Amino acid sequence: MLVGKKIVLVVTGGIAAYKAVTLVRLLVKAQADVRVVMTKSACEFVTPKTFSVLTTHPVLTDLFTETTDPAIAHIELADWADYMVVAPASANFIAKMALGVADDAASSVVIARHTGIAVAPAMNSNMYQNAAVQRNLAQLQSDGVSIMAPEQGMLAEGYAGVGRLAEPETLCAQINVLANADEQTLSGKHVVVTAGGTQEPIDPVRYIANHSSGKMGYAFAQAAVEQGAQVTLITTVDLTPPPFTTVVHVKTAQEMQNALQRYYEAADLVIMAAAVADYRIAEPATQKMKKQQDTTALHLKLVENPDILAELGAQKTHQYLVGFAAETQQLLQHAQVKLEKKQADLLIANDVSQTDIGFGSADNAVTLLFKNEAPVALPKMRKIEVARQVLQMIQLRMEEA
Repeated sequence: MLVGKKIVLVVTGGIAAYKAVTLVRLLVKAQADVRVVMTKSACEFVTPKTFSVLTTHPVLTDLFTETTDPAIAHIELADWADYMVVAPASANFIAKMALGVADDAASSVVIARHTGIAVAPAMNSNMYQNAAVQRNLAQLQSDGVSIMAPEQGMLAEGYAGVGRLAEPETLCAQINVLANADEQTLSGKHVVVTAGGTQEPIDPVRYIANHSSGKMGYAFAQAAVEQGAQVTLITTVDLTPPPFTTVVHVKTAQEMQNALQRYYEAADLVIMAAAVADYRIAEPATQKMKKQQDTTALHLKLVENPDILAELGAQKTHQYLVGFAAETQQLLQHAQVKLEKKQADLLIANDVSQTDIGFGSADNAVTLLFKNEAPVALPKMRKIEVARQVLQMIQLRMEEA
């Protein structure tokens, strides 16, 4: 979604400037057109030549460098940009932005902008938590600046604290969302996604589970975030979530049911990508079960779990409800029955008997069964591409409803 986007990256002084090199590589890899502006202090940590080579563009560091180009450098760059990012953003530069100071190339480009801008603070935790810095960040937010929050972690001073620049991969994912705000079709919508296989305890150390990796659910969460949705991800697995996602960790089917009930009423779209166990242990042991002498068999009494998708279908008022059917045989027949029985608006069927598109795979090939429509088959592709295409079709039907 960054293909062809013109991104101006402002790099300010601080040890975290080295991460900006990786961020530029990621943005360029995403096929964005990137140009870099550096403060004088930033040049003490990374050379302009590094960014120039990576972007294939000259780096702006000084407004008064002699040149034969008649253009006013900072105005030309500000007019060129589709989006701006300040990463890392020092306490000093944040203060300049909050006050509207334009006394060097970097601050002049920023104050001349006419596009959206995101700021990624990076500094010592004591500096970050200083009242003046927090006041300046609050002022930037009220001015419409997006703040890409720093992380908790080891600082250059040798101790842990908040203020560490977010990792380049995280920043790139956030920029991907923020820079495409004008094109987002789910803005203002609340999307709830479930992911992973539930875990039903046998005793404190064992459980019944399935092979679901949660990758398809996380792909849907990412695709929804890309389209500007407020996303709540209810998950049993611990993968890296998309940016701007509210993550709710659960383990059992009953915990997932409880979490869904908290968010269902406010949801506009619910995507039940989780593989919910049909059964659970009637009475899980409170202590680890030991092997019994004189027997080679273990008998477990199972009881049926709540049918969460069917319950949501029965409670549905305005929500668009999406279910999944992971089958190993008679795919469409079973999926059609499930679509009608669960009162879903869409049932996504996939054949998990095929190892290249089954559980844990990076790819998927699915058939979409929309209510009162002919099936739509999607060919094998990356799961994120499946999610993006399915969301596009869902959006059209939500608009028509």
